[in-house]
Formats: sequence, C-alpha cells, structure tokens
Amino acid sequence: MRPTQGPRASARAIATALGADLTGLPPTAADVLLDGVTLDSRQVRPGDLYAALPGAHTHGATFGLQAERAGAVAVLTDPTGRTLLDAAGVSLPQIIVPAPRATLGAASALIYGRPADDLLLIGITGTNGKTTTAYILDAALRALGHRTGLIGTIEIRVDQEAVPAVRTTPEACDLHGLFALMRERAVDSAVMEVSSHALTLHRVDGARYDVAVFTNLSQDHLDFHPTMEDYYLAKAALFTPERAQRGVVCVDDAWGARLAAQASIPVVTLATRVDAVGVGSDAGAGRADWRLIPRPDAPDQDEFDLVQGSSGQRVRLRSALPGDFNRSNTALAALTLLECGIAAPDVERAMALGARVPGRMERVELGPGAPTVYVDFAHTPEAIRATLAALRPAAGGRLIAVVGAGGNRDRGKRPLMGAAAARGADIVVVTDDNPRDEDPAQIRADIASGARSAGPAASILDIAGRSAGIAQALTLAAADDVVAVLGRGHETKQEVMGIDRPFDDRVAVRERWAQVAPA
Repeated sequence: MRPTQGPRASARAIATALGADLTGLPPTAADVLLDGVTLDSRQVRPGDLYAALPGAHTHGATFGLQAERAGAVAVLTDPTGRTLLDAAGVSLPQIIVPAPRATLGAASALIYGRPADDLLLIGITGTNGKTTTAYILDAALRALGHRTGLIGTIEIRVDQEAVPAVRTTPEACDLHGLFALMRERAVDSAVMEVSSHALTLHRVDGARYDVAVFTNLSQDHLDFHPTMEDYYLAKAALFTPERAQRGVVCVDDAWGARLAAQASIPVVTLATRVDAVGVGSDAGAGRADWRLIPRPDAPDQDEFDLVQGSSGQRVRLRSALPGDFNRSNTALAALTLLECGIAAPDVERAMALGARVPGRMERVELGPGAPTVYVDFAHTPEAIRATLAALRPAAGGRLIAVVGAGGNRDRGKRPLMGAAAARGADIVVVTDDNPRDEDPAQIRADIASGARSAGPAASILDIAGRSAGIAQALTLAAADDVVAVLGRGHETKQEVMGIDRPFDDRVAVRERWAQVAPA
C-alpha cells in the first residue's frame, strides 16, 4: 500500500539532510526526484530509493543490480554496501551512511513529505493489550466522525481498505508510505501498535506521536531481547521527546510505575486495580492520575467509571469484552481520547458503541448443547493467566484450555505458560502452535513440564497436532463447560518447517465440533 502522490525529495537533498556522503555515477542523477523508498529489491518501483541494508545473512547491496533494473534511481547503504554495489557495476547515486537502518526512517519521511505530521497519531506499546486497545480507539474515533488508519498485528487499514499485516509494526519505509497514503485519502487519525522490535530496529524513526500509550510489561520476546531490562528499555524509548509529545501509562505493574517516573515527556497515569503499584505509594509513578472504579449500580463488572483523582471527574464506560484486562484496555483507550482533546461526553458516547476485535476473546457459536468456546491470542504467561481468570466465571462446569507455543521463540516462557494454564484451568490440552523449525514434541514437553509443576489440580493432556488437540478438548467438554483455545487468535496460517499452511482456530473449532458433537 503506497501513495500515488508525486516525489518530494532528491537523493542530493536526502544526503544533505542526513549529513551523508553522496557517491556514484552519473552525478546529475543525484538531482532526480525520488517517488518512493523500499528495502526489498523485489518491491522496487521506477523512481524509488533502494535501501540496501546489512542483513543477518546477506547484505541488501547484493541485490543492487536487480533494484537498478527494476527502476531504482538511488541507493541508501553503508560502506560495505558501496563496495558490493561498485563491484556489481551499479551506476546509481549512492547515499553512504555508517548505519543505514538508523537513517531509513528520516529519509523515508523526507521523501514522502513528512506525512505523519498531518495525522493525529497514536502509538501503543506493551506486552499485552496493544491490539485490543488499538481497535477500541479506532472504533471510537470513527464513531466521532474521524477518517482513520489502523496499523497492527492483525491488519493494516487505510480508511475502508484493509490488508493482512505481515508484522506488528511495518518497516520504516513502508510505514511512512502508509502515512502518505493516509494523507492522500484524507485520513486524519491513525492508531498503531509499536512493538519493541520496531523501536529497537528503528522502524518508527521519523514519526512523532501525539500520544504514546503503555499497557503493561511481562515476559515475552526474550529470544530477541537478552533481558527483561533490555525489553523494558526498548518500550521506554517511545516515551521520549523525539518520539512522542505526551504519554498515557498504566501503572498496574512495576514496569509501568517506573516508566511513568522516568519518562522524559508529560504523562498521565492510570491504575485499574486497588493494589496497583502506582496507587497511593511513594515509589514509581506515585498516586495515579486516573483510577478505574466499578460502578455500584451496574448489573455486571463490565461497567465502570474512569475517575480523575484530583478533580473527581467521572467518565462512564463499559467494556464490550470480558475480563479485568479488557476493562484496563477500555480505560486506556478512553484516557487516550481525553488526552487527544476530546470532551468527556463525546468519549462516553463513542466508547459506548464498543469494538469487535478479531481473535481476542472471540466467541465461536456452535449451537444448542455445545460448550462455550472462546478463541484468544493469549500467548504469554500473564495473558494466559488473565484470560482464564476472565473466563472462569462463565464456566458453569469445567474450564478447558488448549495451549501451544511458537517454535524458534522465547523458550523460557513455555513452562511458565504451562503453569499459568494449569493454575487457571481444570483441564489443559497441550498441543502445537507454530512449531516453525523446532520439534513440536519438544515444545509440547516444555509447556507440559511447567503445567505439571504447577500442581495436581489440572488434568494435563499432550496431543500432537493442533486440530487433534482442539478435537480432544471439544470431546471432553460438556454443555456447561468453557473451552479456551489460546495462542493464535486471528491467525489463519500455521508455520511448519518454513511452510505456511492454512489454519484458523475458529474454523477448526467449527469443523471438529461437527465431527465430535453428540448425535
């Protein structure tokens, strides 16, 4: 998804702005205006700047000749890339910088005319809750008459056009192209998820958010980040003046309290639990600016008030999705809208409409006599704990959890995931998720070891094959049981040994129920 607008800058202008060396022949080509930018030689269009970055296995300059033949008119690279380009006979102007990935965002913003500056831009980071909070915000903004863009784990949407997302946060060149397309289509507001990978790899460079939002932090991605401290610091980088104007921080955990205390931009804080770290303490964020308070006259816990501590101002809210964590997501979205300058009555009106979030506490209807089945993306220990806690009240009988873990990812969290499932469910079916290049049996064993260490309360089953695992859970389930199929949520493909196979948990639940349902 790229704009059709005209070029904004030349290779010479980009080099000057970056303080970079400009080499290559012919020199006059350096004044040709650039139409776009990409780091994938297969995606080059005529008039593009090709960003030839060093990769884990191959340098992007290796594909410089292909990029030139596809119509690239200049290359952004490093000294190693320059050597490779010259050796290959690439005759394009070269913008040479020590770390091209770190300058790609700034270059992309210049080429597209700094489109992020023309949007109300909201960035959400945290371990869990990013997608749900983004969808709630997007739905509320649309209800208020805004034309919106949405960028995240599930999809990329520009007004009414949507495509599946490849990663949570796009590469910098693609991101600024999306912002330019939004501007071209008269989109005025954009909500996006900002991953720790994106912050570390400079994917959001060149953009400054009107509001940055922090949901929470718990163990995940320790295959990429060496420690939880490194993971936290990556997230905290969003709350700096060059990246955001102001922030909204949930202080329910110690990481949020620390972030609120250390952020170098103005932040408002939210506590959704009475035992939250940032409530009534001298540590961390101190007393939270806003609190989530259950409404005494409400028929269920999903209705609550967002209350400002200093003034007593109340915003009446209702979560369309069950669970404490979804009340937190809803409150964060409402507080973000207030920080965007939207009046409280308008926030209440917009939030009342709710939002449907694919694969997030999504109920799969199976008809009379069937168990209640939910599909959710929960794939961290804390998300599994919170999801099962939210579903426990709905289980008149037993709570059955189907759990797997991705291969080639944070292995240390697998036993913790199993333990969380065993503590929260009556029966745990350990099965496959996206095994990727790992042995699925070993992944299941890692999860099962944690489940068994949590105690004898839950029955633990090891079932190879996700479809078979789902079938086993449905076979065991009675009409008053709840089955929670966790880990994949909205995903429609399963990665096995480098091959993406079609697999949707929601479809699998319906198909397997049709096979195992009592006659």
